Amino acid sequence: MPFISQRAKLNLSINEIEKLNSIVRARTESSSRIERAKILIAYYQNETISSIAKKLKTNRPKIERCMDKALGCGVDVALNDLPRKGKTPTITQEAKAWAVSIACQKPKNLGYAAELWTTRSLAKHIREHCQKAGHPSLTKLNRGTVSKILSKAPIQPHKIDYYLERRDPNFDEKMVQVLHVYKEVELLKKGRKPIITYKD
Repeated sequence: MPFISQRAKLNLSINEIEKLNSIVRARTESSSRIERAKILIAYYQNETISSIAKKLKTNRPKIERCMDKALGCGVDVALNDLPRKGKTPTITQEAKAWAVSIACQKPKNLGYAAELWTTRSLAKHIREHCQKAGHPSLTKLNRGTVSKILSKAPIQPHKIDYYLERRDPNFDEKMVQVLHVYKEVELLKKGRKPIITYKD
């Protein structure tokens, strides 16, 4: 007994058929849109999903996804990739500045035996203390991300063999002011008027 598909038939208007055929013939269309147009035409002509996959040298799940989009949302949606939400940066600028400020301190001053940080030990210290410092975006920080943060920082404490530091007691307050300036510059670049809130 032959297999009977439970998937609905695809009904296309004359305009939709013409549109699909023009996409298949077009030289400027992307290969993914051409492939999807071929899938839709073949399915409309009652070809099975297995035969379409074999003819187009692709896999069944790809055909099924295309068909489900067409049946659920229409031909135009099936032809295009669904919009993807871009990944937003999870580590804030304030958290990065705090991480750099930790890197500028000697590990000995923070209770460690080592004279200099390694990216591993720095990442571990930051993960353990970030919540208390108010930077929860650093809780999953790894050594690779530490390297990226330090390499983009204006100072490079991880590249110094030794250094003498005189820690400014007002560092945190000054860091906040510098970050405000950076934010204002970003707003100006985007064409927005910054709200200036300086402290004397």
